[in-house]
Amino acid sequence: MLLSIPSPDIRSFSLGPLTIHIYALCLMAGMAAAWWIGSRRWVARGGRPETFETIALWSILIGIVFARIYHVLTHWGDYFGPGRNPWSALYIWEGGIAIFGSLIGGALAAFLVCRHLGARYGAFADALAPGLIIAQGIGRLGNWFNQELFGGPDDGPLGLEIDPQYRPAEYADVATFQPTFLYEMTWNISGGLLLLWLDRRFKLGWGKVFALYMVIYGTGRFFIEGLRTDVSYQLGPLRTNQVTALLVLLGGALLFVTLTRLRPGREPWVERRGIGGPDAEADADPDVDADADSGVDADADTGTGGGATAAS
Repeated sequence: MLLSIPSPDIRSFSLGPLTIHIYALCLMAGMAAAWWIGSRRWVARGGRPETFETIALWSILIGIVFARIYHVLTHWGDYFGPGRNPWSALYIWEGGIAIFGSLIGGALAAFLVCRHLGARYGAFADALAPGLIIAQGIGRLGNWFNQELFGGPDDGPLGLEIDPQYRPAEYADVATFQPTFLYEMTWNISGGLLLLWLDRRFKLGWGKVFALYMVIYGTGRFFIEGLRTDVSYQLGPLRTNQVTALLVLLGGALLFVTLTRLRPGREPWVERRGIGGPDAEADADPDVDADADSGVDADADTGTGGGATAAS
């Protein structure tokens, strides 16, 4: 074989008494990208940065908890049973973060905090969606460093080299596998850039950007998930995550069609005390809402082209 993709020789490093896992750094880099892109988009639409920060912080914290719970439930045999250490279910630094779990937990937390703060839930989801899928792409680098969640044998130029200790038993003599981390990273980042363009071009609102995110992410995840060799529970011929991805895809398509028919255009305001909101200060500039709306995409999208969550 003339070409292949080498796997990194390092998974962690030490700083004094601390062990830094590169997997965790990839997660943090993805979160930072999603935060930066989402905050810019939220403020450009008239929201206050502190509102976004509060919603995002709670979404991240609850999302991580749900992500781990989802992973453990769908990989029960890895943590419980003969010869297993049940406490390892808490060892999140060793890998095992389910994106679908993080979406469920993060969405629930965002909904509750939005209601508490008087912010539009759909507007927050729209602001976050492009950065979220880009973050998921960045996070997939963590799987590369961990040599995990790869596909079946591949002796082509994109074959991913996997060390013997990380190969499935049935592929012990196979040296290179499909780089599903690269497939999903490319799909997700491209999808995030597409969402930014669609929002700028068509002035989407009321949760329609997030609905399209569900379609894009669900589609890519459905097909890429089917290539992977890691152990997963099955629902008929499909892996559990494929079934979830299909539900996300269909749910997003239905949501987009429904919102497009019922809620054309953009929201007049994104939070009650933000620019143009009904509780904004009485002396606020009456023209600022129109200015914010007219410049929302130019401000929000500039510089985001280069900007989870590594997960199962």
